[in-house]
Order: sequence, then structure tokens, then C-alpha cells
Amino acid sequence: MLVTQQPVLRRFWYALMPISHLDDGPKPFTLLGENLVLWKKTNGEPAALRDRCCHRTARLSKGVVEGDNIVCGYHGWTYDCSGSCVRIPQNPDAAIPAGAKVPSFHCQEKYGYVWVALEDPLRPIPHFPEDGAPGYRRIFQFYEEWKTSPVRVMENSFDNSHFSFVHKANFGILNQPVPQKYELVETDFGFEGETLIPINNPPAGHRVTGATTPTTTRHLTNKYYLPFSRRFGCRYPDSGIDHIIYNCATPISDDRLMLVQWLYRSDTEEQCSAQELIDWDAAITAEDRDILEATDFDTCIDTRRRQEFHMPSDKPGLLIRRMLMDVLTAHGEVEIHAGNSRTVVPIYPEALVKE
Repeated sequence: MLVTQQPVLRRFWYALMPISHLDDGPKPFTLLGENLVLWKKTNGEPAALRDRCCHRTARLSKGVVEGDNIVCGYHGWTYDCSGSCVRIPQNPDAAIPAGAKVPSFHCQEKYGYVWVALEDPLRPIPHFPEDGAPGYRRIFQFYEEWKTSPVRVMENSFDNSHFSFVHKANFGILNQPVPQKYELVETDFGFEGETLIPINNPPAGHRVTGATTPTTTRHLTNKYYLPFSRRFGCRYPDSGIDHIIYNCATPISDDRLMLVQWLYRSDTEEQCSAQELIDWDAAITAEDRDILEATDFDTCIDTRRRQEFHMPSDKPGLLIRRMLMDVLTAHGEVEIHAGNSRTVVPIYPEALVKE
């Protein structure tokens, strides 16, 4: 699936960047191929417009914020949060031309991040009940660009069969490749999955797991939120510590995404510091990134095309694909992929044959 070619995907909320990134001025971001400019209003709320002045097409992200408005850095044309031009410095006494505006987009802050929906959203931003709840601390972990597709990231998040191989350097048990099964329940937002997984517990992970035994377990109560968000709801039963990660695989283009990840922990900074937790999860996430960037980003979600073989442990991933396909079908769309698209699909440089 080429995500930029599926109009319905524009009708979901996506986490773009920490709201704090807007403290020093406007910032650009590309969402589903749409170039945006983001800035913070005087009340601290974010705003989003197309990153293109309607005068001479300069990027508004090269401009400055003035009150609640954004000012183009080329000629000073000024736009409000609705995208309407409200000032032309060169013609202060003349009427602003009818239609002098740029498209605006749904934009709000939640969980410390800027969220945007390019068109009227089909459902609200996912509810993360741990945020602000007593006993939990929020830790921002990652905000980095990956060369893969959000479908690959989502299905990998529920893939218990890769632990023994991709994560053998930390928690994966290489001689136990048979994965534990998920108990899956479909919901109105996607699905919930529960499983219990044995893991290695090396000394470097003792403060993370809260246990010192050579092996321990993860009790996972995970959630998938359409289209590209997930909850990794991990409790370490031996210590009772919750280690709950939320990911958003925000699509930049067909072959690139921004991985947004933050963590909720039920312990204290003294028990395990935020930096220890960031470093621990960074090593694991880097292993996922390395292998996912080696896959084909044009993920087949219409499994009738039979582009890949599957095994029983792929059930959560296949459910993700089916649910995405159901969304397309419900909105009169078919899956757009390299085989039926007129769009030129990018090729990674490492795939080119060198002389």
C-alpha cells in the first residue's frame, strides 16, 4: 500500500513532533506527502497550514510567528490560523485579494505532542489513560525518521516470533523460537491483544525489569489503534512494574515515517532513571529499525494478492492488514500499490546496481 495514495488516511490524527519544538518559531513537517508549517499561538496551542505562501510560493516555515499569525519570510504576507491572508505590507491601504489564503488543517496538542489530521477525522486521538494518572511518569523517548512503512512498524509491534532473532542481544531467547500466542479481541478502534512472554534478563536490564533473575516474564496487554498507533502494555509480574510504551508511526511519504515513542513507568526516577529507560529501549528499537528498513515498504494489505507467505504467529499483523483494508473498502477505495499506481515508487540508493 502506498499510503499517500489512500485519501481516507488523511482522516486520522497523527503525532508529528513535541510541542516544545515550536518554542523557538515555526517548523516544517511533511505528513502523507503534504508539506505543513506548524507554529505555536500565544495561548500555547499549535496551528498548521500548508507550507506555501500564495504570493510567490515561499515556504512559510522560513518565516516568523507574530502573535497568533505566521509571517512569510519572503515578502511579509501574513496569515491567520485559518490560512487567510490578513496583511500585505506592500499594500497597507489596498483590499486583500479575494481567495488569498492557504489550506489549514486540524491541529491540537495532546500528551505533549502536536497532532494533525489533514481532513475531518473519523475518530478522536487515541486515549492513553496512564497520562497524568497517579503513580505514572511520562518519559519522551524517540522522535526519529525511519525508511519503512507504518504498516511494517505496526505489525512488527505485535510479532512475537521475531524476538529470538532480532532481539537476541538483549531480551530474546535464541533457543526458544516458538512464539507465545496472542489472545486478540477486536474493538471499535482496532484490537487488544494479551500474551505472556518469557525473556532474558541480563544484568543491564535488572533495573528496567525490577528483577535480578536470569530470566523473567512480560505480561503484555497491547492495543492497536487504526491506522498506525499502538500501546505496548508491559507489566513485569516479578516486580509489578508497568513499562507502557505508545508508538505512532507517522507517515511522511510512502517510504518514510516519523517514529514517535513515549513511555509511562509506574516506578520512580531513583528506582530506574529516565535516561536508563531511554537507553534500554533505544537499543531494542534500533534493532527493529535495522531489520524493518530492509523490508519492502510497499506492504501488501489486500492479502488476496498473495505477495507474501504467512505463519500462525502472523495473526495480529494479518488482522491489522484486514482492518486497514476494511477502512479502504468502507470509503470506496482499493489498495493502491506499485503494481496499479501511476506514481513513481522511490527506490532506495542501496538497491541500485553500482558499476
